[in-house]
Amino acid sequence: MNAYDDKRGVHAAAASQARRDMDLRDWLIRLHASDRLATAKPGMPLRFGVAGLANRLDGSKALVAPSPEGAEGGTVISGLLSRREWMAEALGIAPEDLLSEFQAAVAKPLPWCEVPRGRCQDVTYEGDAVDLTRLLPIPTHNEHDSGPYITAGLMICRDPRTGIQNVSIHRLQVSGPRELGALLLPRHTLSYFAAAEEAGEDLEVAVVVGASPACLLASQAIVPIHVDELEIAGALGGAPLDVVRCIGKNIFVPAQSEIIIEGRLLANTMRPEGPFGEFPQYYGPRADRHVIEIDAVTTRRQPLFHTIVGGGLEHLILGGIPREATILNTMQGMFPSVTNVHLAPGGTYRYHLYVQLAPRQPGEAKNVIMAAFAAHYDIKHVVVVNKDVDIYNAEMVEWAVATRFQADRDLVVIGGTQGSKLDPSTDEGYGAKMGLDATVPLDAPEFSFKRISVPGEADIDLDAVLDDSVPEWDVCDD
Repeated sequence: MNAYDDKRGVHAAAASQARRDMDLRDWLIRLHASDRLATAKPGMPLRFGVAGLANRLDGSKALVAPSPEGAEGGTVISGLLSRREWMAEALGIAPEDLLSEFQAAVAKPLPWCEVPRGRCQDVTYEGDAVDLTRLLPIPTHNEHDSGPYITAGLMICRDPRTGIQNVSIHRLQVSGPRELGALLLPRHTLSYFAAAEEAGEDLEVAVVVGASPACLLASQAIVPIHVDELEIAGALGGAPLDVVRCIGKNIFVPAQSEIIIEGRLLANTMRPEGPFGEFPQYYGPRADRHVIEIDAVTTRRQPLFHTIVGGGLEHLILGGIPREATILNTMQGMFPSVTNVHLAPGGTYRYHLYVQLAPRQPGEAKNVIMAAFAAHYDIKHVVVVNKDVDIYNAEMVEWAVATRFQADRDLVVIGGTQGSKLDPSTDEGYGAKMGLDATVPLDAPEFSFKRISVPGEADIDLDAVLDDSVPEWDVCDD
């Protein structure tokens, strides 16, 4: 046991505290009670059918698909967090507090609480009983995907040098009954694996399917390598997260999860993976990727298999909110006049950033634009607006550009920059960035940019003043 485990030993003995957030099943119950959950008839095809229906409902209702065609049973769920306000509701916070609460959780994570057993270990499969293609209803999403993918699985692993856990989401191709292909980007998981591989060892991993909204969101936090994202999930819920040790791996997973897949990232092993439909709504190409060999699967009884359709709102929002919080924190450290930021849906929650600013000096908006590019390499286009512009309303931002921006004065273009490799308009990520200063000039006459308004308009009670009956002037004259 290392110091990392010792720190948690104190919390393992503590009684669980009440959390303000909801676990996955509680959230499904809330969605159902508020008419935001649709149930498919049994037999919806796993190949394209579940994903197609989820896309049709995207942003309006979540989906439950019981006993899908192509599986031996089970239930698939999707679209659980496909609206920003749904995520806030699932965490028990107000939508306007989402970024500040996430920032606070990152700043002050809560060590988790180990419990002796979790619901995720009600049923155990080991040895010859392990067959992902038989045990789990894993969908194929897009037309040219290479096959079924686990897309909402939290991959948890431990740094072999420190024992600290990392939590992240990777696309996981079902390559065989006991094999997954994994795309590992140059981030913390790959660093852990490189350390294990250098020592001539595989890296133990657990893939968690059916985690709580807090765990899903926390997994996307942009934090230093020594931070365990399950501690951020604890802080998001207002109390330490209950975790349980895997049956065959020295890894701790959320106790209330639906499914745990235990395995090893194989050292010095690469096999073909992809193509796969990614967040820009294009395909990530096929290439040799890392390989996970599966040793055991544990589940709840009658587990729910959560799938996130590539390029859908759930996919985009889960990645967008943590990036916004990190970008806002970074930018406010340099420019306290930045009041809010938003990664716009039209920019796939990655490429287009709207910045709300209370400018104090001429030229400040242009400096803010350059700071935004430095805050995250994915950002491609930045629009800076005043505080009177709602950055969650794309039409309002467009109005600001239409009436407050002049290209010869307010445009910033920087060529030869690093961007997203998944943006097909770049040369493997090498491209250009553009910023638009759509703020009111500080020296402009006040009345020149004074917005029109009707006094008392917002206070009108429509139910009180509108008459739903048929008016006399609308009655047909015989």
